[in-house]
Amino acid sequence: MNWISNIWKSKPKFVSADFVNPVFTDFHSHLIPGIDDGVQELEQSIQVLRGLSEMGYKKVITTPHIMGDFYKNGAHNILPGLELVRNELKAQNIPIELSAAAEYMVDDMLEQKIRDKSLLTLGDNYVLIELPFQSEPPNFKSILFELQLNGYKPILAHPERYGFMAMKKDRYEQLAQSGIYLQLNLFSLIGYYSSEVKATAEFLVKEKLIHFVGSDIHMPKHLPVMFDSIHSYLYQEICEQINLLNNTL
Repeated sequence: MNWISNIWKSKPKFVSADFVNPVFTDFHSHLIPGIDDGVQELEQSIQVLRGLSEMGYKKVITTPHIMGDFYKNGAHNILPGLELVRNELKAQNIPIELSAAAEYMVDDMLEQKIRDKSLLTLGDNYVLIELPFQSEPPNFKSILFELQLNGYKPILAHPERYGFMAMKKDRYEQLAQSGIYLQLNLFSLIGYYSSEVKATAEFLVKEKLIHFVGSDIHMPKHLPVMFDSIHSYLYQEICEQINLLNNTL
């Protein structure tokens, strides 16, 4: 009996165990060992990816942080790290496709990366960006403009987690109408971060403002949380009511 079966036996059911997740591509995760606040060892990367494969995922696009002077990541270390993990997946015969992009903090250094056209992208030139949790940065609007001007398609990571946006919910619709894609963290659906974040997630689902969902998985300990998230009624509602774009990546 695999670990998923054990979890299913020990936890209350949310939706039917027969529910088939229509999303087979996960993106927004931190699975390159030792370069950000995600997994630190190759063994942890493999454990997470094996778990995602057992949940039915066929493809994972992992997205290490790139953040000013704090996480000085880029193609120089993300791509070799990707090959390291890929080789181990092959050695262990784990049937999941792995690629990499990045999660870019909206800061002054991002503007230079846009001008240099050095961004690591997903699918059809999508770029995953995040904001500080305290407040919207003053250059956010100009960053969005520069991204779109240069042919990139910005995806805003976990908008439900920005409390300053949740207090002015019309901001979400403004962003969506201006061509910004919104990516919901799956863990938000079951209140993993807080009840307030869950309430905002429910609002975004109800208003059909979500374009992508992502795990934002960092560690093997998140696998049971991921399992619960994709078996929640709210996730089932998303899959039934919203045309998610994950599988286009």
